[in-house]
Amino acid sequence: MSVKKINLLEEDIYKLFLKIALPASIGTIFNNLYSLVDAIFAGRMISETALAAIGQTFPVYFIIIAIGIGLSIATTSIVANSLGENNIKKASYAFSQSLIITILVGLVITVLGLYFGKYILQSINDDADTLRLSSLYMNIIYLGSIIILLLMVCNSCLSAQGDTKSYRNVLIFSFFLNIALNPILITGKIINIELFMPMGITGIAVATIFSQVIGMVYLLYKIYKTDIFENFKSKYLIPKINLIKEMSFQAIPAALGLMMIALGSYILLFFVSRFGNDAIAGFSAAGRYEQLLFLPLLGLSTAVTAIVGQNFGAKNYNRIFETYNKAMITGVIILSLAGLILFLTAEDSMRLFTDDKEVIYYGSIYLKIYALGFPAFPFFFISNASFQGLKKAIIVMYMAILRFVIVPIVVILFINNFIEENYIYIFVGLTIVHWVIGILYYFYSSNKIRKIV
Repeated sequence: MSVKKINLLEEDIYKLFLKIALPASIGTIFNNLYSLVDAIFAGRMISETALAAIGQTFPVYFIIIAIGIGLSIATTSIVANSLGENNIKKASYAFSQSLIITILVGLVITVLGLYFGKYILQSINDDADTLRLSSLYMNIIYLGSIIILLLMVCNSCLSAQGDTKSYRNVLIFSFFLNIALNPILITGKIINIELFMPMGITGIAVATIFSQVIGMVYLLYKIYKTDIFENFKSKYLIPKINLIKEMSFQAIPAALGLMMIALGSYILLFFVSRFGNDAIAGFSAAGRYEQLLFLPLLGLSTAVTAIVGQNFGAKNYNRIFETYNKAMITGVIILSLAGLILFLTAEDSMRLFTDDKEVIYYGSIYLKIYALGFPAFPFFFISNASFQGLKKAIIVMYMAILRFVIVPIVVILFINNFIEENYIYIFVGLTIVHWVIGILYYFYSSNKIRKIV
């Protein structure tokens, strides 16, 4: 019943990058195309206000994603380490426990989101129409949060075994399903034949959850064909305190660290909102396009976490250094090319979302400035992925707090109070500091990894 395995302990590092990172990158590209399509449909088929509303939901939506990634990192790390130790029983136990934890966490998110989510959105931008649309969208997301989290945890179990192709297949399928469903659910029509009442922006959220249900079922089927399921016993679903504690030590710091991205986005949106709805729409749409070119690095990071995790469990310490160094070189090259593409296509990419000149201006100027900081991103992501594989997620959390919360607040307040409250100056200042911290973090990470192993 077992699927063909990838040997993370012995195969050539660059070949493993291709086998793991390439499918993960392709899948993640379609995942971000998915959100890109949502923004395009919102802007083109509903209104500019709907485009701003979709963008305004990012910090709140990303909190759910951050929690899912935290659970995923814990699952990947422990399952990969267990497989490296050749302890299949623990790997199966860890995944089973992660499912129970994920369902409970999803229920909490649903309740809290439905009761308090509106107030977070209102604190970003209290425009009545924008708030109404963003609340309609997020209420569906809250109801489907269990599905979103389970999909991510199922993927992490397969990633720990080197299988990123299955999730890639899910994301590609979901992308095309989303393109088909969005116009139908938004308008309630198929080729001018009215089927039901138009759902508007709610339809975009429903399409998202529906496609993720299908993806979750497919990934569970793929797990059914692995050694993880072969070693499964029903008693593994009974909570085990020691294993839950071990997973929590990985999941909580990772989730909190990623929540800092959501908090950082909230901070940026708060300051951007001072320049009006056009600035919010342009900045938010630009962020979705920017993420698209950023994705190969995420795929590479997935590979690094799995390779480092298994080799740490097997005590192949030299291979950990080799993975870190080769991934860093690969990442810098890829992100330099991506930054160049981002800079050259800034205006054209914004025209996909809207014809409004002000929205295009705010989005394109942001893209051109941030493109200059792209080659520094591997300093953060490859280092973080290595620490996650080494089960040191607490370091990632501290860096996230510094990078996404403390630094933006200090830089923006300094610029606004001592230079000028200017949209361009904000992102120029953040890009310069991004480079400085990235280089310092690289030297810190190299030394820290050497000490850990």
